[in-house]
Amino acid sequence: MFQRRPSGPATPTVPGRPGSRRPVVGRRARPVRTLLVAAVTGAMLLGPAGTAAAVPAPPPNPTDSQLGDARAQQDAAAAEVGRIAALVASAEAELERVGVLAEAAGTAYLQAEEALMQAQEGADRAAAALQVAADAVAASEARIATFSRDSYMKGSDLSTAAALLDSAGPGELIQRAAILSYVADNQVDVLGELEVAKVAQANAESAARAARDEMAAAEKTAEAAKEAADGQLAAQQSAYEQVATQKAGYEAQLQAAQIRLLELQGARDAYQQWVARKQAEEAAAAAAAARSAREAAAAAAAVRNSGSSAGGSTGSGGYVKPFSGRVTSCFGARWGVNHNGLDVASAIGTPLYAPTSGTVRRAGSATGFGLAVYLEGDDGAVYVYGHINDYFVQTGDRVAAGQQIAEVGNRGNSTGPHVHFEVHPSGSMYSGASDPVPWLNARGVTVGACGG
Repeated sequence: MFQRRPSGPATPTVPGRPGSRRPVVGRRARPVRTLLVAAVTGAMLLGPAGTAAAVPAPPPNPTDSQLGDARAQQDAAAAEVGRIAALVASAEAELERVGVLAEAAGTAYLQAEEALMQAQEGADRAAAALQVAADAVAASEARIATFSRDSYMKGSDLSTAAALLDSAGPGELIQRAAILSYVADNQVDVLGELEVAKVAQANAESAARAARDEMAAAEKTAEAAKEAADGQLAAQQSAYEQVATQKAGYEAQLQAAQIRLLELQGARDAYQQWVARKQAEEAAAAAAAARSAREAAAAAAAVRNSGSSAGGSTGSGGYVKPFSGRVTSCFGARWGVNHNGLDVASAIGTPLYAPTSGTVRRAGSATGFGLAVYLEGDDGAVYVYGHINDYFVQTGDRVAAGQQIAEVGNRGNSTGPHVHFEVHPSGSMYSGASDPVPWLNARGVTVGACGG
């Protein structure tokens, strides 16, 4: 979730500009410093004529007091840089902590949304049961109403024989006989069914209301937690930017003090070399030139030897490494919540691949991640790519192992360009996350981090 910089912290991405990169502060140009020393010393040694026969006038010779003051200023600036660097490290750790909490709150909100949808489905089923109960009540009431109407019309004390004899014809006689027989046999059952139907109706109404109310409350609680976590993240980002700016200022002071000390030390060295030059000017000039060449070559070699890792390698069983870069945060418990994935830092736009063939379950905006892709592999697992810059698939698309589906970004609750990668072996979209490192290693895709 949070990316550490080997040569100084960086300010978070500007909101609304996901592609913006954070400037790196406090990077020291060591090759420049060594070349400056060599240039000053070489210039003092060679002099205007560059021969042993023409000894120039002695250069300025700084006093011990001047050199001591310059060293004291450099030491003070270095101490201040060390102090503020500790504050920056503390701010980095706190920013990572609140970032993980904000990411967990976003996941909890997604789970609450999913639970609300399930509760709504339960409410729909309860509504269907309610309709069945209502129909049963209506049928029971209709049967009783028919019997009551006939009894009223014929008189409550009408006997069975009288009711039959009062019939207008054979058809009515048969109908009345059937009604009287049904009422005699089933009147008690009809009343019982009416009571059962009314109880079922009341239970269905209560269950529907309770389910909706409970899930709505859970979603509201999750949304409030997410808003609080996002607020903490924004506040910590501001605090981090402040100490990072202070560090940049103190490093500038340290650089100025180092340059001043180098100038004075160079002048002192030049004066001492001038004294020695009386006996061996040419030898000293050759040594200075050789030293300058070695330092420049070492600086160039250090630049040439810097590099980065690549991704997309194929493991056993046709699995492909889904990302490339440097692992910066592992799977596991953090500050009372679980960091459900693996954070891999790399430049914005770095390709992200499908580890195996499968079907895209979701692609687009996602709370906490900004943009995310959820891929269900043919192996039954769901693979999640969060904080991406862009995606190249749509929901329902079939993809092959090794196909590029997205690119690294810096969206959502992110403090640096990286991908948050999760594996859900159970096939669940938002829960059941497992450590991606042993999962990938077991399939021939070597991650080599986090104890995997």
